[in-house]
Amino acid sequence: MAKKRFIAGAICPSCSQQDTLRWWQENDVEQVECVSCGHSDVRAPQSVEQSDQLSTETKQQVIGIFKPED
Repeated sequence: MAKKRFIAGAICPSCSQQDTLRWWQENDVEQVECVSCGHSDVRAPQSVEQSDQLSTETKQQVIGIFKPED
């Protein structure tokens, strides 16, 4: 079972509560869930995503990016 960690200072895009989002990785897929309202989000691995916004050099330096929906 994956270890779930809370994201300090993060605000849930659904209920706007702070410090209620937890993150974990399962089968190389990032998952985020709000413990207050149950909102969840899934993100495919970066190698699967086709992002033209970041240069190749920047991609190599970035560990990971989480962008909650507004």
